[in-house]
Amino acid sequence: MMGESYADALILFGISGDLARNKLFSALYNLTAAGGLDMPVVGVASSDWSDEHLRLRARQALEEAGEPIDDEVFARLAANLCYVAGDYREPATYADITKRVADTGCTVSYLAIPPGLFDDVVEGLASEGLNRRGRVVLEKPFGRDTQSAAELSDIVHRHFPEERVYRIDHFLGKEAVQNLMIFRFSNTILEPVWNRHYVRGVQITMAEDFGVEGRGSFYDTVGTLRDVVQNHLLQVLALLAMEPPASEDPDALRDERVKVLKAVETLTPDDVVRGQYVGYLDEPGVAAGSDTETFAAVRLEVDSWRWAGVPWIIRAGKGLASTVTEAVVEFVRPPRPLFAAADCHPGPNRLTFRTKPDEEINLSMQAKTPGASMVSGPVELHLQHDRIRGRDAYDRLIGDALRGDPGLFARQDGVMEAWRVVERVLTDRRPVVPYQRGSWGPVEARSLLGTDWTWAAT
Repeated sequence: MMGESYADALILFGISGDLARNKLFSALYNLTAAGGLDMPVVGVASSDWSDEHLRLRARQALEEAGEPIDDEVFARLAANLCYVAGDYREPATYADITKRVADTGCTVSYLAIPPGLFDDVVEGLASEGLNRRGRVVLEKPFGRDTQSAAELSDIVHRHFPEERVYRIDHFLGKEAVQNLMIFRFSNTILEPVWNRHYVRGVQITMAEDFGVEGRGSFYDTVGTLRDVVQNHLLQVLALLAMEPPASEDPDALRDERVKVLKAVETLTPDDVVRGQYVGYLDEPGVAAGSDTETFAAVRLEVDSWRWAGVPWIIRAGKGLASTVTEAVVEFVRPPRPLFAAADCHPGPNRLTFRTKPDEEINLSMQAKTPGASMVSGPVELHLQHDRIRGRDAYDRLIGDALRGDPGLFARQDGVMEAWRVVERVLTDRRPVVPYQRGSWGPVEARSLLGTDWTWAAT
């Protein structure tokens, strides 16, 4: 349900980290510009900083982002920024935080820190009563498997009920991902064909043309399945496959996403192809002989009345031919070709939702080619979105947490279902197969498509 009140203080743990520098400071600035952050903003970390150093760090981060800075807006943000230096395990740290948010009623505590520190921070917040009406925002990963996800949830639930726990998946805050819902449920033309009778299959791709970029020691403990398939890409699948929510209530939306995840069959080794780009083992921090995947392709089934028998293919990886994130819904072909050249078989209709490199929606149709012949050819109906300032994923999601709107955040039952889908193949798995950087991954992944289907993004 919607939160009872707008928050009146924001506490950011891990303010000295990369996430803050790359995303959170920009989000704070944009929220301030929009009038949604007139409250104390307390940054917390172990670094020996002062309030002024934090403000300088914020300014530097905004300059590095390359966007123009309005001095009046930044002055308002800086006036609200303050800093607490301390050890997350020390009670004095939380006493200092409490002094900084004195006379506030509802705090939002954002934990941009490793999950191993959640226990200390949650206990510390509770020791000062900051959990009584406050909300807590958790950054992924939400565990490494079903057991650790349940243990993490137990830690948080000791002091925060589920309705005040906001598990942030920045993917759900992206404008184009949200447009999946608008496009689906605000256009009645789609509903009659949005089912197993007319949809041939769905492909979801998250390809990156770069490697692990100096993060080898981190990535080697995670791999592609844990890093993006279990969370981001299963959430995209859920948005595409879900039934219309009963209302605009945030939990009505989350109910439908969870229903989809419950209907997804558990992956087996036959459903997965794991790859590793040639040269990954030479990356700094990667263990000798590592079997960590930098590419994963999985074939899923949504065992529901609407989708039974429709293949859902997810493909993600690093070191691939280009950087592209998209979902492609391919419709069945007409029962027999008409108006086609003798040597040509018209392609299928495809509806493509793309978030990278540009945010756009494309519908591939057949239309008459110019000239005297009655022959069809593909045409694209194209909608491109301009980026609106202040609409970055973190802007939207932090604003939602402040408002008490959990609709775009992951709920615990959905997290557990997503881990259930992938858990078996995290351990019961076949060795990775090599692929060359600049390719579209191992050729073995082609087997997941069957004999009469091709990759949409190539």
